[in-house]
Amino acid sequence: MAIAIILILIVIASVLFHVLAPWHAAPPASNWGSIDTTLFITLIISGIFFIAITVFMAVAIMRFRHKEGARAHYQPESKKLEFWLIVVTSIGIAAMLAPGLVVYNDFIRVPKEAYELEVVAQQWQWTYRFPGQDGKLGKSDIKFVDAANPLGVDPKDPAGQDDVLIKNNEIRLPLNKPVKVLLRSKDVLHNFYIPQIRSKMDMVPGMVSYFWFTPTKTGKYEVLCAEFCGVGHFNMRGQMIVEEQGAFDQWLSGQPTFAQTLATAAKPGQDSVLEKGRQLVEQYGCSACHSQDGSARLGPGWKGLYGRTEQFADGTTALVDEAYLKESILKPQARLVQGYPPVMVAYTLKDDEMASVIALIKSLGVAPQASGPGEDLVAQGQQLAQSLGCLACHSVDGNKGVGPTWQGLYGSTVTLADGTSVKADEGYLKESVLDPGGKIVKGYAAVMPALKPSDKDLDALIAFIKSKANADASKAQSGK
Repeated sequence: MAIAIILILIVIASVLFHVLAPWHAAPPASNWGSIDTTLFITLIISGIFFIAITVFMAVAIMRFRHKEGARAHYQPESKKLEFWLIVVTSIGIAAMLAPGLVVYNDFIRVPKEAYELEVVAQQWQWTYRFPGQDGKLGKSDIKFVDAANPLGVDPKDPAGQDDVLIKNNEIRLPLNKPVKVLLRSKDVLHNFYIPQIRSKMDMVPGMVSYFWFTPTKTGKYEVLCAEFCGVGHFNMRGQMIVEEQGAFDQWLSGQPTFAQTLATAAKPGQDSVLEKGRQLVEQYGCSACHSQDGSARLGPGWKGLYGRTEQFADGTTALVDEAYLKESILKPQARLVQGYPPVMVAYTLKDDEMASVIALIKSLGVAPQASGPGEDLVAQGQQLAQSLGCLACHSVDGNKGVGPTWQGLYGSTVTLADGTSVKADEGYLKESVLDPGGKIVKGYAAVMPALKPSDKDLDALIAFIKSKANADASKAQSGK
């Protein structure tokens, strides 16, 4: 009887959850309504079956529960029941499939006034191409792909010379103008997905798939890859910004054309060396794992990397110089940086290509040199926090994250989930690293894994956390 009551309560709770849901779908695209209607029809039909099956289970549990002396009625088959099950199930499946076919037909029936946008996927980044003043995209082929031409645009096609190239993960679109999105992949299966506009389409190597939509609401929307494409799949993200036509035109005019990209690559000098390095990095997809702005990714970031002392998984260290960078590119498994998985493949680059990539890394800044033992320990702790992925959950600027911020943490009083309080001293910090489930901070989930750093590494990590509190105190005393 208790199980039957629980099943009925599950049905009631499920219905109330969907009726009283605190969020609703936003309408940032023209064809969002038909897609949402299809999803709603699917929800209703599957919900009816869910309620019917669950209620049937509850009734069966109550009606046919065990009774002393009672025997089950033997009925090997019921053709009438089988007939109705087949009919009702078939109608339900057809009712879910039919609206989807109608919506898909609308999804790929592109209006004549739509302009084109090409999206090129590569492990693990996005690249985009707009038509130029002629309104036509130039032809492209994989045989034209090289460092200076990562999208493979035909250099002899006049229509492609004024094509506008967007070589980063951010794309902008004008408001209330239909756009036909052409999808290509350079390596493996990907899927271009913008949840808020309900757009989702596979990208198959060797094929060009497409769909269309009209942005109807300004704002920023996340671009995701919805097809597992390798170890860096989780990091294949981008951003779509919808803005007014004037702002879009101003932004687009500042982007390089295909002809300008070729001209820049042909120029001699340091600028061309760096540009060649950028092109190679884009061609090989290095930016998908190595950030150039200091953000955390699958591999070590390049900002301030050159000249830094890197710590490896076996406990040894080495100075990041040109020899180390060459070795890391040619033999990435030779020395594994602590805190990063051994997923990088070896690359064979020519001498001039290697020099260009290293020049790009060097141009992103030289790691600052510590002036004393204390500062050296703090720098080592900061490096550890980056390599271990700590900064993905703990901010150092006061912003709320998955875990408590480290800004002003040391020396403060922390309230725990059980209502008690504790001072964030060295003992507490060490315990939090080695046994994070022992004392859970109020308002945060118990998701941090236990780490086992050496005593030296643990001291460096705590020194870095303490430096965040000391820096804040210095600012407060100076009135900043």
